[in-house]
Amino acid sequence: MNWASAFNSVYVDSGLASLISVLPDWLAMDERQLIFMLATPVFIGVFVWEFYKIRHDPRLVDGKESVRNFMLGAGYQTTELLFAGLIAFPIYALAYHYRLWDIPLTPLTGLLLWLLTDFCFYWMHRSSHRVRWLWAAHVTHHSSERMNFSTAMRQNATNIFNGGWLFYVPLALLGFNPVWIGVCYALSLVYQFFIHTTLVGRLHPGIEFLFNTPNHHRVHHGRNTAYIDTNYGGVFIIFDRLFGTFTQERADQPIEYGITRPVDGDSLLISWLHEYRDLFRDMACSGPLLQRLQHLWRPPEWERDSANKEAEIQSEQSHPHGRSHLD
Repeated sequence: MNWASAFNSVYVDSGLASLISVLPDWLAMDERQLIFMLATPVFIGVFVWEFYKIRHDPRLVDGKESVRNFMLGAGYQTTELLFAGLIAFPIYALAYHYRLWDIPLTPLTGLLLWLLTDFCFYWMHRSSHRVRWLWAAHVTHHSSERMNFSTAMRQNATNIFNGGWLFYVPLALLGFNPVWIGVCYALSLVYQFFIHTTLVGRLHPGIEFLFNTPNHHRVHHGRNTAYIDTNYGGVFIIFDRLFGTFTQERADQPIEYGITRPVDGDSLLISWLHEYRDLFRDMACSGPLLQRLQHLWRPPEWERDSANKEAEIQSEQSHPHGRSHLD
């Protein structure tokens, strides 16, 4: 009996082959989501093991929050599956069409792509902390005051709409196939799931020097002044060392997880949209249009207080007797 033919017969008779053939090309080629779907049962299993270990400490894990974290992750995966191909894939395809070189996939170019993908992730991640429009989506990931495997699943369903994926487009322009860019990105996120835990201490110094580890990433999630905006790496920590954003955990500063302005609610919609609400509220405040638009690309902590005070002073100078009768 030819087992290959037998397996192929089962596959064809199942109707799955014909179903896949009618899928749009952009959906059939989104290997990232396939990797995420295959990895999700593993994520759940690993979290259940961790939950059993730390379930008695409410500072480390909360059952209801953990379920909500996985729901946030499911929302993220759903919007990525439905819209990534419609929004991102045409841009990647266009860049790849005008690529500078034809880069075949070999072990060497695969390793190079892995490094370059992490390089792009570093700058995307760093920008997601320093550009408020990008932070409006990324803040969801940081808003928990606990650090465990379920925290890794705290993702924003709006990620695909706010453009962080643009950081990887230059790789397609260089000549790397967008499918393999997506695979490297997905595998990077799978790796990063496993660094969201308090159960793993410091690893061998050689590993700690080169790779992003649970110890490094716990620091990244700290809201302590000394830890904010550090350790942006995905798989590797070397880019933080190169660009001056690396920080070690300090014995005199235990990590406090979360964000500096806690969220006023814990529903899925609030978790996804609260920073967009605050962003557009700040933009709606009176002032010159350019100043109002700056909220989009300025850091999250940037305010227009000084500019508004100057406007008030100018207004008072124009009306020395106080408010006009039109106020």
